Amino acid sequence: MPIPLPQPRDLTSLVLRTYFGDESAWDVLRSAIDGACEYSGATYVSDHRFAGAEVRALVDQEVAAEEGKRIGHAFLADATAMADPVHLLLAVDLWAEPGRTFRVPVRWFPDVSANLSLSNMDFAEFADLADGSGTFRGFGSG
Repeated sequence: MPIPLPQPRDLTSLVLRTYFGDESAWDVLRSAIDGACEYSGATYVSDHRFAGAEVRALVDQEVAAEEGKRIGHAFLADATAMADPVHLLLAVDLWAEPGRTFRVPVRWFPDVSANLSLSNMDFAEFADLADGSGTFRGFGSG
């Protein structure tokens, strides 16, 4: 049976830990997110049931969830996000184009999270601005 994704707090984005190989890296990542802005917009989930979770599995879980319980997007704290000095979180679309992804440095997490949570911008708008490596590096930076 699929594990439903936790619901983020109102007007925040789910930051789902999928890598559990380094506890201190998780602490550093959360501190970086919290320090990126006065209001980080993160609901942190560190649950070993999601260890190594793949994007496709998360999408399938959301498709199977009750309509009122679905979330539109999530940010994965995977091995890449934990090891990278700018903490490249993996943003995952769970709604419009399920499974579409891009990376976002923690520096830009508050902007992306707020705009997605408030529906000011769609996931695709950020993904379309990602550079050749699949990373959103802010507005106007391509």
